Amino acid sequence: MGLCGALGLGLLLAAVSGTAAELHTLRYIQTAMTDPGPGQPWFVDVGYVDGELFTHYNSTARRAVPRTEWMAAKADQQYWDRETQIGQGHEQTDHGNLGILQRRYNQTGGSHTAQWMYGCDILEDGTIRGYSQYAYDGRDFIALDKDMKTFTAAVPEAVPTKRKWEEGDVAERWKNYLEETCVEWLRRYVEYGKAELGRRERPEVRVWGKEADGILTLSCRAHGLYPRPIVVSWLKDGAVQGQDAQSGGIVPNGDGTYHTWVTIDAQRGDGNKYQCRVEHASLPSPPSTRGSRHSPTCCPSWRGWPVAIVAIAIVVGVGFIIYRRHAGKKGTGYNIAPGSNPAI
Repeated sequence: MGLCGALGLGLLLAAVSGTAAELHTLRYIQTAMTDPGPGQPWFVDVGYVDGELFTHYNSTARRAVPRTEWMAAKADQQYWDRETQIGQGHEQTDHGNLGILQRRYNQTGGSHTAQWMYGCDILEDGTIRGYSQYAYDGRDFIALDKDMKTFTAAVPEAVPTKRKWEEGDVAERWKNYLEETCVEWLRRYVEYGKAELGRRERPEVRVWGKEADGILTLSCRAHGLYPRPIVVSWLKDGAVQGQDAQSGGIVPNGDGTYHTWVTIDAQRGDGNKYQCRVEHASLPSPPSTRGSRHSPTCCPSWRGWPVAIVAIAIVVGVGFIIYRRHAGKKGTGYNIAPGSNPAI
């Protein structure tokens, strides 16, 4: 019997549930780096539908390209020309933004990274969620409050940006984009990739424990799952231990699936009081369990994305497979983004 069995660790598998569970998501992430490494692009712009990477632009190739067969088949050359123009505009703006940020922080050199994440979600109850947020060197910088049409400065260095954007119409343009254009394109992308995006891969889950210096570290790992949204939580005596648990984020595998893991420290001898609960769309309806449900956050977290984007930047050096198809041309209307990424 392994340590897991000896400790009596339990496992609960269930479908993702909750009044605000994500049904479909569209997310764009831009990463600008002062020191990307030899031969690597300093700017990368990627898009995800339901966690699936479907479009890519970088400062070396300077062209937007499809990353899925279904996107290459459905979008024509006019679409990719427009996406390329948008990517080149964002690249130019972020080059200036990196310089502004270094001056704001009184930095004269070193390795620094600016990231911008924005997108929209369609939730299972039919409501829509939108967000736009900026980070610098892995920390929150500024974020849009869509409903109030204002910006929240996370650090003093972001106050000039907040003032500048609120004096203009930046928040109004973002609100319109996130509530209308973004949702329209999300629905269109989901239709394009419905055969692929609709698949379900059940995660393989393993739980185990390790003792060191009188502390028992419990680990729960889910591997090979699709689609990306998943909730993994530790329960003690039926109650979710959210704040005490540490997550490794949801990380892509090389085969198009994802994996994640969550750990928690426990007192020696308390192992049989803990259970790992995994909630995913591929699993059966949730059983009746003790404790509170894990509530989804109001907006995506930066955790896990910086690592993923840096990995994408590294892959650029190897090259991409671009699928060239001509079927399924779409109609007019190529206004994907609300204009250029605004200068901070």
